[in-house]
Amino acid sequence: MAKTLKQSAIELFDYTRDLRRDLHQHPELGFQEYRTANIIARELNQLGLQAKTEVAETGVVGLLQGAQPGPAVLLRFDMDALPIQEETGLDFASQVPGVMHACGHDGHVAVGLTAARLLAGVKDAFHGAVKFMFQPAEEGLGGAEKMIDAGVLENPRVDVALALHLWNERPVGWVAVVPGPFMAGGDFFSIRLKGSGGHGAMPDQTTDPIIAAAELISALQSVVSRNVSPLRAAVLSVTQVTAGSAFNVIPSEVEIRGTIRSFEIEVRDRVLLRFEQLVRGIAASFGCEVEIDVQQLTPAVFNNPTVTDWVEQAVLAAAPEVNLDRTYRTMVSEDMAFVLQRVPGCYLFAGSGQSDANLNYGHHHPRFTIDERVLPLAAGLICSAALEVLRRLEAGRM
Repeated sequence: MAKTLKQSAIELFDYTRDLRRDLHQHPELGFQEYRTANIIARELNQLGLQAKTEVAETGVVGLLQGAQPGPAVLLRFDMDALPIQEETGLDFASQVPGVMHACGHDGHVAVGLTAARLLAGVKDAFHGAVKFMFQPAEEGLGGAEKMIDAGVLENPRVDVALALHLWNERPVGWVAVVPGPFMAGGDFFSIRLKGSGGHGAMPDQTTDPIIAAAELISALQSVVSRNVSPLRAAVLSVTQVTAGSAFNVIPSEVEIRGTIRSFEIEVRDRVLLRFEQLVRGIAASFGCEVEIDVQQLTPAVFNNPTVTDWVEQAVLAAAPEVNLDRTYRTMVSEDMAFVLQRVPGCYLFAGSGQSDANLNYGHHHPRFTIDERVLPLAAGLICSAALEVLRRLEAGRM
């Protein structure tokens, strides 16, 4: 069946590509994916999947039943765009000013709808159900949690969850299927230093938060390097500094914002402890008051080793020619982590980088685009993985 799925996915290439390009031209931000959701619902309903819409505002869920009752596997595809002005110059570039699909979610939706077509065509050959989760607002707005709260993992109860990301850091033909921690957990932080401002020519009459901020930003670079083993991983990046309104005025406040990434709870706890100690200590040494706000965006994406082994076998059976990577990890975060906290599963990557170096830009870049040859490969792989998982679950091997 794997060869049949692969060939069928190739035969559907025009369908997948045209969907992706249409979505690329009409990107929508998180919780605003109304047009995208309508297209998804239309395609699912045509396949007889009876799409459920307005799940967590703009999410869509479709359910495909196999020949007999059995286990249920969830396939998740995110669908939101980013607030970025596109600079690709493509014939199908975004028609929405300031919004573009700069992360590949247009391709994810197209792959998901193609997968629905492929699996609907072989539904008499498997037991159980495949639930399609088209998720809004992956880009830091909590879409996965809202869909979970809306019951996406129930009715029927999901046994295993799978997801796939097109990945421009690697070329087409590269696939990452990695057990254990795979994508980092992400935290957002905001530090507000409060002093007392005044004239730039009389700094002795102020409590200068600019100087405190400069010292703090430099010192924060030691949090990871001096508190986390070089054999483990964490990132602390300052990404925003806001202060001042005139060249000759020392402001009363500075706000510093950034992100912390880690794979392990123990490492995260250690980084956050030293982060707070350092911030409060430096603020006090400069006579500033300080407010610290840390919010967890996502936990780490953790791939269940057993499910990941099944997925690996499915990938190799469906496309033995791929370059399978079992060790790749990234500090990028993903809210699929919330699903995988509740349901065992596997998140895999499929390389989508352009062979033309002039077109090969990374995720969230205004010139980002994918090599569309990845689309049928990705659709075939996620379908093969779903069927293998259902077969293993039916056999009672988990």
